[in-house]
Amino acid sequence: MIKVVTSAERHTSNREWIHSEFSFSFADYDDPSNAHFGCLLAHNENELKPKQGMHRHPHHDLEIITYVVSGILRHEDNLGNKADLQAGSVQVMSAGTGISHSETNPSETENVRFLQIWLLPNRAGLPPKWDAKYFPPDSRRNTLLPVAAGNGADGALAVHENAVVYLATLATGRELTYPQTEERRTHVFLMDGHAEIHCSDGHFHLRPGDAARIRKCCDLKIKGMSSEGNAELILIDLP
Repeated sequence: MIKVVTSAERHTSNREWIHSEFSFSFADYDDPSNAHFGCLLAHNENELKPKQGMHRHPHHDLEIITYVVSGILRHEDNLGNKADLQAGSVQVMSAGTGISHSETNPSETENVRFLQIWLLPNRAGLPPKWDAKYFPPDSRRNTLLPVAAGNGADGALAVHENAVVYLATLATGRELTYPQTEERRTHVFLMDGHAEIHCSDGHFHLRPGDAARIRKCCDLKIKGMSSEGNAELILIDLP
């Protein structure tokens, strides 16, 4: 079973300082029929204007994964962590018993575009922690690169959930096969370019901002279809 959610079907939140597209219920968007996909609670695409930001605020019992698509995102938290995350960086916050953080754009001129993903952890009450890592473009070219994982995938940041987050950049005509299993869910989101998904349910074309929610399908084939440039996507394997 595959459900394609187009970019236009997302909820748009457009404020003077930030533009957001919510794939699931979030903030002022309340839709009980679109509250989550397994343990995936939020999948937000944000564009933050120069010198703007989300000031320090608290979380608990969440795994929050951030991927910087373009620009620079500045992170600060009450654990003493501070970092300027460049495009290609992934950040993981395990909120656990409680963490407070801010995310701001330090640039005077450039917007920062980033994805924020919330996962429900496999247990509550864990000690809070933070980590981040930069993944060079070549490391994800024409391959699924694990960047955050609960299974100890080599080189990936650790999360407290049986899930894996992959990044991939596909050249036109290049194809990847992902072994979708019946007991798992897969969420594919296209950030840039064009791609096709092939599975037992048929062929599906994805444009920027489109997502596919997949369950109980055969092996997935994902093919880059951009007329110019590459197809950049994020794939999340979920229980």
